[in-house]
Amino acid sequence: MILQVIKLRSNLPEEELLAKAKEREPRFKEIPGLVQKYYVKTGQSGEYGGIYVWDSPESLQSYRESDLAKSIPQAYEIIEAPNIEIMDVLFQLRE
Repeated sequence: MILQVIKLRSNLPEEELLAKAKEREPRFKEIPGLVQKYYVKTGQSGEYGGIYVWDSPESLQSYRESDLAKSIPQAYEIIEAPNIEIMDVLFQLRE
């Protein structure tokens, strides 16, 4: 499994950002290989993120090349380049 952690900054009010995320949720549920996605808020003002769990590097790469992934900056009115980290899962505590 692969973890992808994205942090982004937006000037959108939290309520509007959440509404956009909920509106886009069905499209994310349809992504092949996306095991789970967590929508998060960091401790920094205006900073939010997504924690994605992928079944394989190939699924992640396919998503990164998709129109849905490319639409994120505009959808959430990102004000600077997002911070993106990719990690391999060595093992998991629970099945």
